[in-house]
Amino acid sequence: MLPHSNMPREDNQVPLLSDQDVAYESGEKVHILGINEPDEEGSSVVPPFSWKKLWLFTGPGFLMSIAFLDPGNLEGDLQAGAIAGYSLLWLLMWATAMGLLVQLLSARLGVATGRHLAELCREEYPTWVSMVLWVMAELALIGADIQEVIGSAIAIKILSNGILPLWAGVVVTASDCFILLFLENYGVRKLEAFFAVLIATMAVSFAWMFGETKPTGTELLLGVLIPKLSSKTIKQAVGVVGCIIMPHNVFLHSALVQSREIDYSKKGRVQEALNYYSIESTVALIISFIINLFVMTVFAKAFYGTEIASSIGLVNAGQYLQEKYGGGLFPILYIWSIGLLAAGQSSTITGTYAGQFIMGGFLNLRMKKWLRALITRSCAIIPTIVVALVFDTSEAALDVLNEWLNVLQSIQIPFALIPLLCLVSKEQIMGTFKIGPALKIVAWLVAALVIVINGYLLLDFFSSEVTGVIFTTVVCVFTGAYLAFIVYLVYWGFTLSARRHMLPAKLAQGME
Repeated sequence: MLPHSNMPREDNQVPLLSDQDVAYESGEKVHILGINEPDEEGSSVVPPFSWKKLWLFTGPGFLMSIAFLDPGNLEGDLQAGAIAGYSLLWLLMWATAMGLLVQLLSARLGVATGRHLAELCREEYPTWVSMVLWVMAELALIGADIQEVIGSAIAIKILSNGILPLWAGVVVTASDCFILLFLENYGVRKLEAFFAVLIATMAVSFAWMFGETKPTGTELLLGVLIPKLSSKTIKQAVGVVGCIIMPHNVFLHSALVQSREIDYSKKGRVQEALNYYSIESTVALIISFIINLFVMTVFAKAFYGTEIASSIGLVNAGQYLQEKYGGGLFPILYIWSIGLLAAGQSSTITGTYAGQFIMGGFLNLRMKKWLRALITRSCAIIPTIVVALVFDTSEAALDVLNEWLNVLQSIQIPFALIPLLCLVSKEQIMGTFKIGPALKIVAWLVAALVIVINGYLLLDFFSSEVTGVIFTTVVCVFTGAYLAFIVYLVYWGFTLSARRHMLPAKLAQGME
């Protein structure tokens, strides 16, 4: 039985929510067939599987999967392939599986509660804690967005034969928020179809490159099936795992699943939605894994064991490929750039989308979507233009910047994962849809592994970058505060059972 709302309410009304920000208004949601039909066998019975319903639920998982295909991931893939060859393909597969688990928990939270992660953090944590979590989420989003926009700008610069400099590519990419607003006016399904086209573009581009370079099938299969790790490839391994779980994507998925109209008065319908979302998210991440595999194996085949392997990045990757495989039907430089552009554009738009939910959820802002999108977009675009102007002429400087941005996002991961796992484990919040003991243990182990791996990345980075007594002291102080806050989040989560959560009235009524 799910908890009851102890506030007065009328039947079929959802008080408390009218004055709060919501992910989707009722008129924006996709209507699912049979949602208003009576359940003859009882409200707890899950309806039989339907391909038509699966199609109607398909969409949020593919928007979520774009974070697994952003320029930061592509750079991690190409560097892992060039330096480690095929040996880290198994890690890519298992990292994607871990990412899938986290995203399924995010979807579960959004479906079962009718609220997304940012809203629940605002409601469950003290105000000062939720404000810190909001700042951390915004910093993670800005860091990811800078990488994504720079990736798009690099692709635009290549496709324009250098006519458009990096800063101009950033300005062009900034216009994607208008694409988002335009498509939103035509409904959620049109927006999802647009992203499906971009994912298909990436798949075709990188599959074409895979065909051009002809990686070794046996080595590819062995790389996927046989775990192998050496001291020389630890940094690349950490990068593969570290860039799979994006903090803003955890917030995003819990909101995206609310784009479907779910009948909360019937437990079976809620479970049905969870089942369909699990299927479509799994399919979406299998596709993202295959695309990432294409990229890693292309660079493993082309550059593993060469002198230039350690110097390859997003800026020069296409040119190196062109020099080695330039005699094909269509220049491989442009094939790479088209795939990179699709990755950059899709991830920046979903970043804008995530920013709207994060800002609205934490601050409970009710404002017009175009205004919120403009604010969210400006937070990332303004620093990105500055970055583009400063680093346009230096590939080495861009690589250093990318390392700092990876560190920035790694720092934020606990502030998305810990609240998610704490909330999804509590019956006061999830009711009968809380995760069981076995899944809870697995989820915490995955979260701990990801946090430790990113901690290793941070330690390695700061040990080489932090010099001087003053700088070292400042870093140590911030590290102490950082660890103390993580401990506090875990403690607060485990004592959450002493507090009660107000679920939407429809959900509370239906689960009695």
